[in-house]
Amino acid sequence: MGNDQLEALMMEAGYLREDGSVGLKVFARAVGGQAGKTFSHTYVRRWLDGMVPRDAKTRTAIAGALGQRLGRRISLTEIGFGKAQKVRADLGLDYPDQITDSVNSVARLWQADIDSMSTLLDAPANAAAWNEAALSWLVTTRDDVLSDTGKRKVGEADVRGIQKTTEMFDALDGEHGGGHARRALIEFLRTDLTGLLAGQTTNNAVRTKLFKSATQATLLGAWMSYDAGLHGLAQRYFIQALRISESVDDRLLGASVLDAMSHQATFLGRYKEAANLARTARMGTTLSGSASAAAHFHAMEARALARLGDSAGCDKAMAAAVKEFERRDPENDPADWFSYFNEAELAAELGHCNRDLGRPDDGVTYATQSLGPTASGYVRSDFFVTMVLADSHLDNGDVGQACEVALRAIDIGESLKSARCGAYVDEFRTRLTGIGQTAESKDFFDRVSTARLWTPQDAKKAPSRGGLHPS
Repeated sequence: MGNDQLEALMMEAGYLREDGSVGLKVFARAVGGQAGKTFSHTYVRRWLDGMVPRDAKTRTAIAGALGQRLGRRISLTEIGFGKAQKVRADLGLDYPDQITDSVNSVARLWQADIDSMSTLLDAPANAAAWNEAALSWLVTTRDDVLSDTGKRKVGEADVRGIQKTTEMFDALDGEHGGGHARRALIEFLRTDLTGLLAGQTTNNAVRTKLFKSATQATLLGAWMSYDAGLHGLAQRYFIQALRISESVDDRLLGASVLDAMSHQATFLGRYKEAANLARTARMGTTLSGSASAAAHFHAMEARALARLGDSAGCDKAMAAAVKEFERRDPENDPADWFSYFNEAELAAELGHCNRDLGRPDDGVTYATQSLGPTASGYVRSDFFVTMVLADSHLDNGDVGQACEVALRAIDIGESLKSARCGAYVDEFRTRLTGIGQTAESKDFFDRVSTARLWTPQDAKKAPSRGGLHPS
């Protein structure tokens, strides 16, 4: 049995090509240079055929030769030699003092993720870690110096490649859910972004763009992991994305990470932490000039307060969100990544809040408005707000209408691989079952029984009533 992992890496490094031409002798010399001894192409052929060198120094030299050519660290696991290394249970939860420590942490997280390390994949979120990261970001006086000593040359084209690839995965996430292409994104980050962050840039401007792009790509990985129900891992990605954003002194970008943390905390039932995270994002960007960002921060605070049952606080936050939204100027807003936050998205947030406050009439009004002419067009966003509409109809006692709307939502969500979508459906199922059997509910159960999303979700990965992912 051959070593497919080694073969793939040799092809990526240019030592082995798909057309059959090979550079085994060149690779043998490269390994020999790393190990301080001589190898022939015969040895390389044996390694490709599945033989694992007994000598640890040789195994390390093979990884070193590939890593030098590819411009990134290659582990023995990646080349099919040995088992995945154990990782600390708290890996990625700390908010490092040094940016190099954050880059190293996120690189280890990506590798552990690809290695399917249960220590991280099954980890719950840690409330204390949210608090520590938020406070550290808010009061920081650090002035990071971005290292630029790597061998690999990094230019504008490399940064654009990261940005374009991140945009592609972001679109896939919105259309198909975080579980659809999450692993492919993490593999891309582990292989491509790790090497670029360790490289040598042409100037400081390129270096800054690279780290901003790294923040956005890591943030997307966090969102997709969160949507897939991998909450402890997602939290770690969020924290490291926040730390990387600090290295380029972009407060709005960092605040958008805190905004996302708030979203996850609300989903997981940590409402006080969620409200504080949203407030921290707002406090840290009071002079930013971004009305769009401020509106969203207030909306996230409102979502948390609604779940706490704090109607007065939620009403105040909703009013502030609307006020900021009305003064926004999308064409000149410095936080251009919040440009998606249009009338439909604001209405969706207000619909969530009013549903959770027990105001079904308002819930119906805002959810219907969100699904109107200015609807987001993102499949998952449409699913979430349609389920809010179904909940609100049910709260109003209109079982038949609620069931019809829920059927429409479940049909929308059939293409989504999202633990959060499962949470919304589970919540509706519980509440519908709780009102007792009616002719409408019996017909609904019959019609929905074969739908993929109707299959009960893992309770650990799908808490009741999540929020709306900005898509």
